[in-house]
Parts: sequence; C-alpha cells; structure tokens
Amino acid sequence: MNRIEKLFKQKNKNILSIYFTAGYPNLNDTCEVIKELEANGIDLIEVGIPFSDPMADGPTIQASGTVALHNGMSLKILFDQLADIRKDVSIPLIMMGYLNPIMQYGFEAFCKKCNEVGIDGAIMPDLPFDDYIKEYKPIADKYGVKIIMLITPETSDERIRLIDEHTDGFIYMVSSAATTGAQKSFDDQKQAYFRKINSMNLRNPRLIGFGISNKATFEAAQANASGAIIGSKFITLLKDSSSIKEAVSNLKKALAE
Repeated sequence: MNRIEKLFKQKNKNILSIYFTAGYPNLNDTCEVIKELEANGIDLIEVGIPFSDPMADGPTIQASGTVALHNGMSLKILFDQLADIRKDVSIPLIMMGYLNPIMQYGFEAFCKKCNEVGIDGAIMPDLPFDDYIKEYKPIADKYGVKIIMLITPETSDERIRLIDEHTDGFIYMVSSAATTGAQKSFDDQKQAYFRKINSMNLRNPRLIGFGISNKATFEAAQANASGAIIGSKFITLLKDSSSIKEAVSNLKKALAE
C-alpha cells in the first residue's frame, strides 16, 4: 500500500502536511529539514522543486525558490540528496513542482526515480487535468506515484467529481484562488466553500492549503477537511530562525497560539 493511502487509512483527521523548498536556505539542508519535521510529528511532507516562474506561489515561496536555484538546486541534485532518505524517514513524501523542470528531466524518468528513492506522490499545479488523464496518469500509475490534483473555489462541481473519480491519495483543496501566503483567518466566503465541498461527500480525503499560518486558520482547516498544508509560514520561519530545529519548534508554537 502506498504510504499516502496508509496514512489516511490510519489517521483521517488532524493531519499536518508541511511544504518546503528543496535547497533552501542552503543547498544541502533538504534531508535535515525532512528528518526534523518527521521527528516532530509531521504527518506528510511536500518537497518543493524550485522553479524560476512559479505562477501559483506568493512572494515568500518565490523568494525561497530563487535562493535555492542560486544555491545550485536542480531535480538531479534533489534526487541525489534523497537517494537514502528511506533509511531514516518513514512518513509519506511528495514532490511538488511545475511541469517545466519535470518535463526537462523527462516525466517517465521522473516517476521512475520517485519510485526508486521512495517518493509517494507528486503535485504539479500547472498540469491540466485532461492532459493528466490522457498522457500522465498511465505512466505515474506504472511507477506507483500518486498524482495529487488541486481544486479551488472556482473549480466546477463537475470537475471536482472527475478529479475525485480519477485520482487517489488525497485532493489538495486550495483555500482561495489567490497565490500562496499566510493569512490570519478564513472569511465567510472561504468557510462557505469549505462547507460546500464537505457536502459533496467525496471519495478522497482532502487537505486544505494556502494561507494557513496560525492556530485559527489551522483549526479551521482541520475542522473542514482531513488536515492542513502549511508552506509560506514554514519558509519564513526557516529564514528567520537560527537553525532548522528552531524553525520547526517555532512552527509548532505558532500553531498553538
């Protein structure tokens, strides 16, 4: 059983997933960040592949990607860094990145390498769903890589149903149509969106991301889905803390206050 499926079978509420940019703050920090997050009870990790034109990302994640690219991070180096990660880490790991660097690497080569190093899934925000069904799903399935699709408040009910029918693992539920970035609270419009998706009784579990940075947004996400995804807040803490260990500790404090 894929580690993502296993996680949601064992724990269907209060899941915490953390996104960080590989190669940030320093090129060789990737594995230390992963190990430190798992040691502190994080359920799922999204490893960001830095890209020069990340259209869905806000300024915090964009800046981290720029630093990582300047540090020399590439998909090849990232896979080299992750070669032995499964000797130390057992929680699900997901690659998150845009199509361009993945296609330059080769999609089948990417999925094959994910399988080899123990990556359980991939999120590609700019992968059209129709292309996924026709071209990418058979290859990903061949290597046991779960392709996680995003839905937003603008996604039609019909498309949500199709995504639910043709994907496994979980659905990434974007809290707003805006770019990533920390928010202090979710307004009535977002809460109504959460309730609407809840009422659809989807087959797949959902994690809510974009804008989660404190106790209020964290608890709102957990109340309306299987859990929450945090990215920008953790990237900021990595930048502002004296060590990776301190950044993870500060994240836990932020979610408790």
